[in-house]
Amino acid sequence: MKLNEMKPPKGSTHSKKRVGRGPGSGHGKNSGRGENGQKSRSGFTNKYGFEGGQMPLIRRVPKRGFKNVNRIEYQIVNVNKLNIYEDGALITKETLKEKNLISKISQPVKILGQGDLERKLTVKVNKVSATAKAKIEANSGLVEVSIG
Repeated sequence: MKLNEMKPPKGSTHSKKRVGRGPGSGHGKNSGRGENGQKSRSGFTNKYGFEGGQMPLIRRVPKRGFKNVNRIEYQIVNVNKLNIYEDGALITKETLKEKNLISKISQPVKILGQGDLERKLTVKVNKVSATAKAKIEANSGLVEVSIG
């Protein structure tokens, strides 16, 4: 088989529908667009939310609240989850990701103080709550808050 002999399989292609070419074509007069009205005209485009001139729902319903674009979403890790590390371990975003305690390294991490801690750890994350800091330092651990 040569490149110039290649053609699609039989029955896989169809000829274009020729509309508006008289009654014999089967698509004459209204050309498959139904009867009169806005949608039968050429150039009709349906605008998003358009309801035929009636006040659209998006304008009838009041606006509520706002979204703070400066909000920082932290990945949360509680102190009791840190008991899986050995004594004296350095805890960073990378080590938390290895143990599947966080999902993304790109997102900042915050340590919260729920539960008890039985290990002496060095924690280097973006944010630490006051109770978490107290629990880590009570076990003679070290807390370093790094930005970024």
